[in-house]
Amino acid sequence: MSARALPAPVAGLAIDVDRLNKHFGDKHVVKDVSLQVQRGEIFGFLGPNGSGKTTCIRMMCGLLTPDSGSGTCLGFDIVQESGQIKRQVGYMTQRFSYWEDLTIRENLDFVARMYQMRNRTEAVDRALQDLGLAHRANQLAGTLSGGWKQRLALAACLLHQPQLLLLDEPTAGVDPSARRDFWEELHRLAARGIAVLVSTHYMDEAERCHKLAYIAYGQLLARGTARDVVDSLGLSTWRLI
Repeated sequence: MSARALPAPVAGLAIDVDRLNKHFGDKHVVKDVSLQVQRGEIFGFLGPNGSGKTTCIRMMCGLLTPDSGSGTCLGFDIVQESGQIKRQVGYMTQRFSYWEDLTIRENLDFVARMYQMRNRTEAVDRALQDLGLAHRANQLAGTLSGGWKQRLALAACLLHQPQLLLLDEPTAGVDPSARRDFWEELHRLAARGIAVLVSTHYMDEAERCHKLAYIAYGQLLARGTARDVVDSLGLSTWRLI
């Protein structure tokens, strides 16, 4: 990975968890994971399929109760105050999870209703403008390309103005141009003080994160900046000419 100048994150912790563990039956899927994520920081989660990335993300934001361990998310206890956390978190799944027989505007309005937003019309209009969706507001979601569906999903995540975004492989199956635009938008959000926790398989995307964590078999094997992770492995690079 090449060095990349990234804006410094905003001070203060968004996530602070210690020794999280989770079992599903006899399978120990997360093993003593501890990490911290700063506000305004883009934190990348790397690891193979089945490594425990999604389970970690869900525990850290109160969507899943750990078997043991403790921590806070946005200042709230992840076990005792999960309800308060959910109100301030935007969660974007890998699979498009909105209604394909509704228009973009109707999808966003439905999400705003679920959050019981009093100013939902203004919030929907703002989201349409901010994500460049206004000219497609009346288009059915089912007719959108992968990149535009991604924008709709991100707009829905941002409707209630969360302080933390959790993105589970959000660019899987999206073309390179849409991926680049998506990451530029993430850096704009981080510059506003929003913490972003994103899982990805793409190494070029890992370079765009302020910090990284690599997980395999439920264990946290490495963490730090991209340069820190590479340097900690003691690898030598040879170039043949």
